[in-house]
Amino acid sequence: MAGPGDPPEGTPEGVPGGGDDELRSVVFDESFVRAARLQEFSAQERMGDHAPAVRSRHAWSRSSPSRQAVVLVALIAFAFAAAVYMGIQHPYQQPPQPVAEPLRSTVVPLAPTGPVPGGQAADLLRHSPAAEYGVGADGVTLPGAGRTENFSESQVMSALTTAKDYLVASGMDRAVLSGDDTKRVRLLLDPGQFDQYDRSLSRPASDGRHLATGWLIRFDPARVALADEPVRVRGTLDVVERTSGTLEVTADHTYVYAVRAAGEKGADDASLFTVRREVRFHLDREDLRDHRVALVHSAVRAGPQACAADTSGYLRPLLAGQSAKGDGPAATDPYASGPADAAVCGVLAPDAQPSPPE
Repeated sequence: MAGPGDPPEGTPEGVPGGGDDELRSVVFDESFVRAARLQEFSAQERMGDHAPAVRSRHAWSRSSPSRQAVVLVALIAFAFAAAVYMGIQHPYQQPPQPVAEPLRSTVVPLAPTGPVPGGQAADLLRHSPAAEYGVGADGVTLPGAGRTENFSESQVMSALTTAKDYLVASGMDRAVLSGDDTKRVRLLLDPGQFDQYDRSLSRPASDGRHLATGWLIRFDPARVALADEPVRVRGTLDVVERTSGTLEVTADHTYVYAVRAAGEKGADDASLFTVRREVRFHLDREDLRDHRVALVHSAVRAGPQACAADTSGYLRPLLAGQSAKGDGPAATDPYASGPADAAVCGVLAPDAQPSPPE
């Protein structure tokens, strides 16, 4: 007699004895069915023409929606963390650019002891100490350049040439001298000094940091015009290695200008105006590459000017026939509190003025 789990006709022939079915131990529960790679179409789906009996089930579709969501969130979090890490630790991230040292400058008026001599510009120059000075840019001569410990000879020469270009642009270019152009000088500056330079030109102040006349030489076009004679110049340039990455160029020059009152066209109304200018530049390797300088110190002594003249924005020459008689620096109270802003003034030596022509 057949057992309760056997077929009514008994165990078929060819099946191992005892009715031990090899699939009897497999449990076809819901998880087993879900895990199957093939899934049988329903009867309704199999009614279509040429419909296959089964379809493949991808591993992703067999996983639960909650598991998919967890994996997706984990991937997004990993990508975000990787992006943040690479942004902070990127091996090719540009290093911060060094900040250029700010300019410190002084401008000292030199007051004449008598009336300012006047006459034709060429005669005044011929009878002055500037008679033997160089004319224009030719008056700024370059010394011989040798290599330093960390800079080649060509780099040292590049530093001297760039400093000369700045001196010519800021002290001899007629558009700059007349106050019409300030961009030519700005283009030769380290970008780290742009803000200080722009502030000095737009809102000059006698605070040692924002003197427009510390950066360049210029005259108020409403009062002063340049005569036809070119600028006379004489001075020296020197270069040393300041650090392993910086060259320092020191310039010490005297400039002589023939000026007259704005609007005057007479031949005998010119006078001479003299500027002693000491400037110190720093140039790092990027400055050498880009043909620019960082101007770190400027000391200007200029006359004839009145001691009380405001020279923060323009130099203000006393013109032919004018004098500074009775003029002097403002009184200073050493007991008063507050910033020391008293004007500094000097006396222009009589020998610095042109002698009367014979």
